[in-house]
Amino acid sequence: MKRIVILLSGRGSNMQAIVERCAAEGWPAQVVGVVSNKAEAAGLAWAAERGIVTAVVDHKAFTTREAFDAELARVIDLWSPDLLVLAGFMRILGAGFVRHFEGRMLNVHPSLLPAFTGLHTHRRAIEAGCKLAGLTVHFVTPELDHGPIVAQAAVPVLPGDSEDTLSARVLAREHVVYPLAVRWFVEGRLKLADGVVTHVDGVSQVLWPEQSVS
Repeated sequence: MKRIVILLSGRGSNMQAIVERCAAEGWPAQVVGVVSNKAEAAGLAWAAERGIVTAVVDHKAFTTREAFDAELARVIDLWSPDLLVLAGFMRILGAGFVRHFEGRMLNVHPSLLPAFTGLHTHRRAIEAGCKLAGLTVHFVTPELDHGPIVAQAAVPVLPGDSEDTLSARVLAREHVVYPLAVRWFVEGRLKLADGVVTHVDGVSQVLWPEQSVS
């Protein structure tokens, strides 16, 4: 049984999707812990209500990023996780922390990487005249938003889209693709070699608009 720990800073809608799909689909895994850098994060209450152990590591309590990262890693390691999932965790993690969990830490970014790394991805996609936007699930590396790509989903940019409307459609797809990628990991269906991730069964790692998954 694989052990999953999830990091979040807010309501954790991707965490909710992962927890629910894990239970409904009978993955060989369990979300054993949820950690936030904010005690008021709504996702902590949601997790606790479902019997998931939670913890808070407040970044404001530390004078350096390295000190925060060290304590965060210590708390996470108490669960001996096989996989660490970033679900709206709004802190940049240092290289030492990332190396500690290398090959077992996933993130979702709201763009089709390598396009639009960093912030304001939806606004930038609209301003650039993109006809497709989307999301990318990737392994985390020390270089921000540049890890090996596990899965991507495309979302059309519609005439009249605002940053908010595009963001909402992308997030809805995140709730489908992120749990799928996590499931592939815990089922041992991903192969990472030379910075490229492939599915061992040859399954497509791209989800097109309106396409569903089984």
